[in-house]
Amino acid sequence: MARKWLLPSIVCMSLVIPTTFIKAQHTIKNLDSLRRSNDSINKLDEVVVTALGVRREKRNLTYSTQEIKGSDLLKTQEPSVLNAMSGKVAGVQLNSTSGAPGAATSIVIRGISSILGNNQALIVLDGVPINNSERDGGGDGGAGTSGLSDIDPSIIENINVLKGAAATALYGSAGARGVVLITTKNGAKNRKPTVTVSSIYSQDHAILPPRQMTYAQGDGGVYIDGENTKTSLSWGPNIDSLKAENSNVQFHNPLKEFFKTGKTNTNTVSVSGGNATSDYVASYSFLDQTGTVPNTSFTKNNFFLKYRTEIIPKLSLTTSINYSYSKNRFANQGYGLQSPLTTLYSAPISYDFFPIYNDDGSQRLYRYSRDNPYWVLDNVGNVSGVSRLIPVVTMNYNVLPWMTITERIGADISSDKYNYHVNIGDVSYADGRLVSRDANNRQINQDFIIQMNHDFKDFKISGLVGNNILTTNYDQMQTTGTGLTTNGYYNMANASTITYSEYNTLTRKIGFYAQGELDYKRFLILSLSGRYDGSSVLSTAKQFYPYGSAALGFVFTDLIKGSFKNVMNFGKVRVSYASVGNDNVSAYSNITPFYQASTNITWPYSGQNGFLSSDALGNSTLKNELQREFEVGFESKFFNSRVGIEASYYVRNMSDGLVQGIAIANSTGYSSTTINSAKIRTSGLELLLTGTPIKTKDFNWEVTINYSNPKTIVKQIGGGLTSTNIGFTYAVEGQKYAMQYGSVYARDSKGNLLVDASGLPYTEANGYLGSAMANWSGGIINNFRYKQFSWGFQFDTRQGGVIQNTDDYYNLYYGISKRTENRADFVVKGIDAATGEENTKVVKAESYYQRISGITEALIQHSSYIKLRNVNINYTLNNSIFKKSPFKEATITLTGRNLWIWHNSDFTGSDPESNNTFGTGNGSIGVYTFGTPTNRSYSVALKLLF
Repeated sequence: MARKWLLPSIVCMSLVIPTTFIKAQHTIKNLDSLRRSNDSINKLDEVVVTALGVRREKRNLTYSTQEIKGSDLLKTQEPSVLNAMSGKVAGVQLNSTSGAPGAATSIVIRGISSILGNNQALIVLDGVPINNSERDGGGDGGAGTSGLSDIDPSIIENINVLKGAAATALYGSAGARGVVLITTKNGAKNRKPTVTVSSIYSQDHAILPPRQMTYAQGDGGVYIDGENTKTSLSWGPNIDSLKAENSNVQFHNPLKEFFKTGKTNTNTVSVSGGNATSDYVASYSFLDQTGTVPNTSFTKNNFFLKYRTEIIPKLSLTTSINYSYSKNRFANQGYGLQSPLTTLYSAPISYDFFPIYNDDGSQRLYRYSRDNPYWVLDNVGNVSGVSRLIPVVTMNYNVLPWMTITERIGADISSDKYNYHVNIGDVSYADGRLVSRDANNRQINQDFIIQMNHDFKDFKISGLVGNNILTTNYDQMQTTGTGLTTNGYYNMANASTITYSEYNTLTRKIGFYAQGELDYKRFLILSLSGRYDGSSVLSTAKQFYPYGSAALGFVFTDLIKGSFKNVMNFGKVRVSYASVGNDNVSAYSNITPFYQASTNITWPYSGQNGFLSSDALGNSTLKNELQREFEVGFESKFFNSRVGIEASYYVRNMSDGLVQGIAIANSTGYSSTTINSAKIRTSGLELLLTGTPIKTKDFNWEVTINYSNPKTIVKQIGGGLTSTNIGFTYAVEGQKYAMQYGSVYARDSKGNLLVDASGLPYTEANGYLGSAMANWSGGIINNFRYKQFSWGFQFDTRQGGVIQNTDDYYNLYYGISKRTENRADFVVKGIDAATGEENTKVVKAESYYQRISGITEALIQHSSYIKLRNVNINYTLNNSIFKKSPFKEATITLTGRNLWIWHNSDFTGSDPESNNTFGTGNGSIGVYTFGTPTNRSYSVALKLLF
């Protein structure tokens, strides 16, 4: 019979897959031989890493998980592991804070799980939880880095994302937000040493926001020169006509003149091998990245060593050490005056920032109250140096053929030395300022696990019991100096006033867990798990709390006979229910701590110290948040596993949510406290479609599509509140999470815009202006191979949601926003509030845009986008070409990232994905403010195998 190749025609928006067939004249004797091909068997018997590092067959899992291979991460040539994951996993949202070198990226799985607490996923490296919190974003709006940025992508074998509560229950409260399991590479037994050398060179080009490039500085169409208040406005005349009249006026493009080409060099060398009982892998990599903002850079040294051995029969040891040292030189961003971007983004096209210094050596200010951005580059700086050590030791003892004991001890030890300086002559700190901070984090994790499994005639029983202890100790010492004596000398001894502060926390979690699984003939799987957790951040009476999960999987195709199984060769449905506790509150919220007094008087004062009780009353009755999640799923393989479909629908209800800052009567001596009161509901659908439309000896095409639509509704806040601030957005009862809030246009009962006597719109109230959370996201990845050539590309999208573009708060007023390009007088469409008649008053563009710049509704823009995330081309030369050379293989890779972005026409920034300028926490969601722009990048890589 004729062999057929499936060629799906994919429509991403509707996720409809009509199929056609390409015929090739190739005869096979029996269709069963095709159905039982090695590829099919490998896909169906795929083994994945699950909770606690346990490896299981994917076909038997009763919950949702998705794997990314390390090789797929490396194709992107992204220095950041998290950025390399973007758009690849259904239900995972990643947001980079900016395009600065080493910039932090948040990772949220299945939407919001806590109303005010941490919503980022737990990161687990080789079975040990590690710290991924943002750090060193000090100063006035600096760009911090993520903890995961310390991990070298080249050492990763694979990443498995555990999404639902049933999948993560064994990790306790830390896993309530989803878990990202990172497995590092191993050596190979009975193999001679293999050396791999790779080098990557990248160029980064800032994706700049559009601006009006027609009108010069001035006011009312009149050019105004000189260092005065009006210099910053761009409401002057057309610059072409001005240049004809005034030869001293020159055209400038402030953004293009400021931003430079960023460059990244990454060099890696590794060696691996092994003998009959042991294997090893050792790696060193050095990353050197310069940013698009001058004087910014990120360098990182990574050392990795992993050794596995069989000490004696039945007893094995795996030990690994991951050490990194990184140095981050970064500029402030956001609207702080020490950010060079605040002034730069709103500067007129006729303004020359040079010279930077006056004749007497002082700063040449931008107008009278703004730092010159080039002076800031020379005189304001942030430097963070982070040393980090992650050792992991795992011992396995096979007590019996059906029982294994595992002891795993790991640590995450880091030291962050941060220094911030502002030189004499700054607008905000005229006498200069210094900050020095030493932060140390020590996290020790221990797991003791007993695994058991036994096969009977029709049944297979497996299970585990274990104990976990996680201890985290964080201490921080900060020194602040003001009143510098000598210009440009950034030593604390140069400060005339020095103050100190110290902060320490010690937390501990203890957990006891168990899991059991009953497998009947490999088609009916029942899984039960339970955990009993204790947390030191909760009240003494309620520190321990139980929870668990139950899940059932049914591989229905094992019961199907006949020709239909030639079409659907695998099908499974699954259902699960889980409850998970979450101690998502800061340390010492259950007590009332003291802190050093600082109001009006700097302490110590005259040799005496002073302390005040916190105005936040500790709550000794705090208990954990409780999440209950129901999930159903479907997984299938068609046409000899050439097409795969996975779907999951989940509903998660969170109750007893921890809410901080609840106001209490001042008569208590305190102003606020923390209570258990919030309720939120998150639901969503996840789809994963995989296909191999064409597969021949020489040519292969693989395609992956993912889709997800998590939706979080705030059901209750409590404490007498119907809304609460979460930073730049609000949690509002009955609404989606992260609602934008601010002044809105005045309108009549029919929704018509109202204008005042001058013919301009105005505001008379505040209101909610939409959610910052996307409605849905998705991605499509295509990979092709022809002989030694391979190439691929990835599109991904996020649709729905709004952001507050506060760049336009300034740029509309100053007249530099792209929206102000049309300067003709016009009539605002609306109703005269005084007469009720249609407005006929003509207004000037300058008056209109300066008015609406202060109305929040005018700054709300859609954040939808579609990106060509990545394009890569690879060519591999195999050992047949290097017969007489030491090389076994050579691969050349060309990569482009962020090559094309589409966004809604109302968005006036450069990249709506970067909408959390001020960090990765909840409070930074939905704001676009003078951030370092993201980059369009081009890379070339060479990899050699010896």
